[in-house]
Amino acid sequence: MLGQGRHAALALVSLLLSWREATPIEVPRDARIQQELKQPPTLVRQSVKDYIVDPRDNIIIECEAKGNPVPTFSWRKNRKFFNIAKDPRVTMRKGSGTLEIGFRSGGRPEDYEGEYQCFAKNDLGTALSNKILLRVSKAPLWPKEVLEPVVVTEGSPLVLLCNPPPGLPPPFTFWMTSGMSPIRQDKRVSMGLNGDMYFSNVIARDADTDYSCNARFPFTHTIQQKNPFTLKVHTKEPYNDTSYNATDPFGGRKVAESTPTFLSPSGSQSSKMVLRDEHLLLECIAAGLPTPTIKWFKKGGDLPGHKVKFEKFNKTLKMVSVSEEDDGEYVCMANNHLGSIRHSIFVHVKAAPYWLDKPTDLVLAPDENGRLVCRANGNPKPEIKWLMNGEPLENPSPNPSRQVLGDTIIFRSVQMGGSAVYQCNASNEHGYLLANAFVSVLDMPPRMLGAKKQLIKVIENNRTFLDCPFFGSPLPELRWFKNGQGSGLDGGQYRAYINGTLEIKKARAEDEGTYTCVASSILGMAENQVSLEVKERTRIVGAPEHKSAIRGSTARFTCKVKSDPSLPVTVTWTKDDKPLYLGWRLKKDEESLTISNVNEGDEGTYACTVKSEIDQDSASARLTVLEEASLNPSVSSALPPDRPDPPMDLDLSDPAARSVRLTWIPGNDHRSPITEFLVQFEEDRWEPGRWQNLSTYPGDFNSVILQLAPFVNYQFRVIAINTVGQSQPSRPSPRYKTSGAAPDAIPRGVRGWGSEKDNMEISWEPLLDLERNGPNLRYSVWWRRKDAGEEWSNVTTEGSKHVVHNTDTYVPYEVKVQARNEFGPGPESNQVIGYSGEDVPTDAPTDLRVSKVGSTKANIHWKPVDPASVRGEFKEYKLYYWRESSLVPGLLVSKEKRTKGVYSTASEPSGILSDLVPYSRYQMFMVVANGRFEGPPSNTVEFTTKEGVPDAPRFFRINRRSFDSIYLEWDKPLEPNGILIGYQLKYRIVNGSRVGGRTQLETFFPNVTDFTLRLPDRSTRYNFFLSALTQIGAGEVFAEESPPFANQENFTDTTGLVELTDASVASSFTPTPPPLASLPPTTIAPPTIAPTTATPTTPTTTTTAPTTATPTTPTPTTTASTTATPTTPPPTTTPATEATTTAKAAVLVTVRRTDQSVSVAPAWEIWNLTAEHNINYADVSWIHNFPAGSSEFVLEFTLDSDKTVKVVQVNQQPPIRVADLIAGAKYHLRVYSHAFNSISSKYITFKTKAAYIDQVDIATQGWFIGLMCAIALIILILLIVCFIKRSRGGKYPGGGFVAGFAEYLVRDKKDLPLDPVDQKEDGSFDYQNGSSVPDRNENENSSDEDNKPLQGSQTSLDGNVKESDDSLVDYGEGGDGQFNEDGSFIGQYTVKKDKDETEGNESSEATSPVNAIYSLA
Repeated sequence: MLGQGRHAALALVSLLLSWREATPIEVPRDARIQQELKQPPTLVRQSVKDYIVDPRDNIIIECEAKGNPVPTFSWRKNRKFFNIAKDPRVTMRKGSGTLEIGFRSGGRPEDYEGEYQCFAKNDLGTALSNKILLRVSKAPLWPKEVLEPVVVTEGSPLVLLCNPPPGLPPPFTFWMTSGMSPIRQDKRVSMGLNGDMYFSNVIARDADTDYSCNARFPFTHTIQQKNPFTLKVHTKEPYNDTSYNATDPFGGRKVAESTPTFLSPSGSQSSKMVLRDEHLLLECIAAGLPTPTIKWFKKGGDLPGHKVKFEKFNKTLKMVSVSEEDDGEYVCMANNHLGSIRHSIFVHVKAAPYWLDKPTDLVLAPDENGRLVCRANGNPKPEIKWLMNGEPLENPSPNPSRQVLGDTIIFRSVQMGGSAVYQCNASNEHGYLLANAFVSVLDMPPRMLGAKKQLIKVIENNRTFLDCPFFGSPLPELRWFKNGQGSGLDGGQYRAYINGTLEIKKARAEDEGTYTCVASSILGMAENQVSLEVKERTRIVGAPEHKSAIRGSTARFTCKVKSDPSLPVTVTWTKDDKPLYLGWRLKKDEESLTISNVNEGDEGTYACTVKSEIDQDSASARLTVLEEASLNPSVSSALPPDRPDPPMDLDLSDPAARSVRLTWIPGNDHRSPITEFLVQFEEDRWEPGRWQNLSTYPGDFNSVILQLAPFVNYQFRVIAINTVGQSQPSRPSPRYKTSGAAPDAIPRGVRGWGSEKDNMEISWEPLLDLERNGPNLRYSVWWRRKDAGEEWSNVTTEGSKHVVHNTDTYVPYEVKVQARNEFGPGPESNQVIGYSGEDVPTDAPTDLRVSKVGSTKANIHWKPVDPASVRGEFKEYKLYYWRESSLVPGLLVSKEKRTKGVYSTASEPSGILSDLVPYSRYQMFMVVANGRFEGPPSNTVEFTTKEGVPDAPRFFRINRRSFDSIYLEWDKPLEPNGILIGYQLKYRIVNGSRVGGRTQLETFFPNVTDFTLRLPDRSTRYNFFLSALTQIGAGEVFAEESPPFANQENFTDTTGLVELTDASVASSFTPTPPPLASLPPTTIAPPTIAPTTATPTTPTTTTTAPTTATPTTPTPTTTASTTATPTTPPPTTTPATEATTTAKAAVLVTVRRTDQSVSVAPAWEIWNLTAEHNINYADVSWIHNFPAGSSEFVLEFTLDSDKTVKVVQVNQQPPIRVADLIAGAKYHLRVYSHAFNSISSKYITFKTKAAYIDQVDIATQGWFIGLMCAIALIILILLIVCFIKRSRGGKYPGGGFVAGFAEYLVRDKKDLPLDPVDQKEDGSFDYQNGSSVPDRNENENSSDEDNKPLQGSQTSLDGNVKESDDSLVDYGEGGDGQFNEDGSFIGQYTVKKDKDETEGNESSEATSPVNAIYSLA
């Protein structure tokens, strides 16, 4: 047997080594292809495996599938064919296999219990659902029993058994008194996991109440109540109830103490089996006096604190999401001052099967190979079984193209008609997994999926992608061509991707044209065209500049635009990021915006935006509105500086051949001294109308001598410059013409080179226009062969080049050039060496070979050529090499030729070829190159690189699919550089900018590309480092950080989260505005700032105000704003969330002027700051009297826990919604002006709500207590009325008060009708049909014993029981009641019941007002 297993393993290894697997075909989601594509059935919906249904509802068993042709459905029940047509109660939904079983015409739901399985079938295969175990929910009644009083000695332990009736699903148990009060649980008294009530020791006060176990059945929403226990506590000494206190429950009496003993579990050790990913509950309840304390340990390690929780006062250990490492021995220890006791619980973690590699659908072309892999794990190891179309696969297979090898099915050379649906069943004793995966054999000619003949417009120099989606089976090969020419585009400027996309790395004008993509396979070919147009970038060449305008004047902003002539553009203006509405005062033309009659409301930031259909540009400038000087002299003196006025009265004097004196009068400097003057000139011969800079002079000059060029007719102008900017140009001076002269300049850039093999082209740069110095400019050119003793040859030309013909190939020449005009020759240039033309080299390098081949490098060697054979300037040996194929099976590679140049004159040259792709087969050859040509190729060499480490995974995504888990997904590397053996994932916890905790490591098989990480805490974040593995080692790391946790919403980055409101903005200045109306808040997510220390910046220039100011104390914090703001430290506590602030400090407005500084102190304030906070956001509102349009504020949040500061800059009116706050955190908040940092509100303190609010204890709610009191009061009044009637000889001569009252309620309809209630024999009430007629036959058939009231009791110390005639009998229906750890009631009863909701009519309990109270509650 062992030999056979070894033989099969060797056969599998040899098969995998010799077998080349095709890449599975991915079928695109194209509607036309999906419509034509034949596809086996795929299940898309099915019911759960363990399916419990409500007997009052119709039964629906889901089974839906897709496929082409549309699947047909059939069912098996208990492994036999289920004939739906023969059962009138069973119908199948149209278009699906979902069954509906109805009971309107009768029938019992229990008759349909069993195991169901759905089959979806079409011509290509059959898919199976899970085996669905259908069971009907049951809520049996509590068995009848008469409970005698429980006699117990004070200080002894006690266990009250619950033993609820078995239900499906099991009921939830809880304990109450017969008076509907929950039993208070504590360290001494608590309910166990089995529902029993445990007393570690009994005290005398325990006899003051009775104890009733209740069972709530979730499906029927009913509560069953067990008859109550009463206790009789024997005491050795008399007990006085008034002497009881919590610290001494025995009232000073001596009660025998005892060492701890375990009530549950029994013995010194026990065992517990739990399945992986389920919750583990361990319980230890101890008896003893004093009450023992419970502690838990794990032998050989620590308890995993991130998933362990202690409940029931440490008596229960709860562990969530159990894993294999939680297997082991857990010890609970109970101790008091008399001693301790231990109990060991051996936990065995088993696992139902879970997927390691779930089989996926496989689409193959004819003659291709493929495989299905089904890997699962569990404890014990699951058994893998394969089925095809629902039938077990035989092994060996009769089909030679299919071979089953354990958890893998190998397909070889598949053919049409080989499509089927395969099922993988992984099972062990704890459960099973069933997965469907189809194998579809598809042949389809190539076809294009995208739009036909697209037109793509791109901006010049931008990265561009041309898409050409295609499909075919087998997968076609796609190539790109430009303008119908070439051998395919891939390499250099272009890069072709296997998905059909062509990348142009940097689009240029010459890249325009029509690109054709051609997809071809053995079944045909298809093509599509994409036209590319490259456009000039749209940009603003004359941006608007900041302006200051006096009120009532006119302001003008310019915006000059340059764009592609073929692209229409639109220019729009905005003010403070809001649309600008043009009118009679605001006018726009093509290049400017004019604002006439400026007022305070016009102040703000104006932005010019130019848009084309593919790009845009924008620029902005600020307008400041000033008061008129005559109306407000104090403000006029503080006006900001402006540009100077242009110089005036330009005059020319002292003329000379190449110079002249220019004099001018400076204009007004507008409160900023002139720093320099710029002199410009214009000449009318070469470039008339174009002003050019001549020279600059200091600001205190107004007369200078200008150095000029000969033979130029000049005109001058002057521009004044200060710190604000340039003035307008002055008026032009009179013209001044200089006389001519011979050229002064030497021709530059002289060179000689051969454009053909028998010529030499001599070229140079022509002189500039201002270097001509006279008319009729020409050039004299001289040349002669170097070292040949020849005379100079020369020629005169007006151009900038001359060609010498009939030269020898590649010989040196001496060359020089001279400029001349009508006034004479200029200086000669230096002699330069030029060469005649080159020819094609005649020899090829020989004996090309490689050595020391690594994964990315190889040494190359060759024998050099004869230098004479180069026939030109030796440039390099050029090596052409390309990647012929990859050694990784199925990996397609680009065969683009690459080159490497090597300059070497050695006798045995060599070089290093680097940047190779590992694990690949390369070919190469070498040529010798001169300046123009390459010689013949050398011998072609083939070599193979070694295996290396892989590239980074193609992508790495991190998603949060739930609060407690992170889903990681990645893809294989583009270049594996070898055979992938798996992936390596390292991760560690990160907290802000700090990294903590040890690094965790996970490894995966190469076919695993996702991973789910369960979080120990919802706010935990990780740094992940993923890399692929080969035999060589780990490859390039892909690092990512997990996304932050958001409580209620998924917030994006802070950018773009400002949502403008409709808040109205006052258009005029108002000193003290009324409070603003409530507005919808603006939502802002503030940036998070690490609590680092920084020094706040201070103003550069300050001027002391005449008023006394209280300085603010700066807090060293780093904020997200561009300027750190001096702030006052927030107070430690602030009881209110509203504050009123009056800014007392003077606000300094500094005017930049060298001779004076003026301070203005506006009377602006911020007050009434409030914050309405929620879980993770706050609506912030305040009142201010800033002018409209100039109010830009900063909201500063200081986190109380670590003093981290968040700042949010806003220019909207309040209220503002600030998102992304921390739930349950305490913040200090203030608002201050962005322009005037000292104008600030007072700090307020608020605390956001907790992220999750525990369920409210209903028993402590005021409305519930009030409701119960009102009901009790009504009952008391009715009892008094009954008593009065009885005492006056009414119709209730005998019986107890409660019995008479019950008969009064139920039978006397005239006095108090109970219309919505239908009394049943089990003591419950039916609220469903609204009938008011009770079932009198059933009531009359009830025995006298059944009509007895529930015996409530008060137990005295001597054990006598006093019977009460008005005690409550039973609970009726209830709702989802729950208990806190202390036993308090937190549920609320609801009623939903049908006639058939319980089994049998065995109830012996009489109708009780308790049921009515339950129903009302």
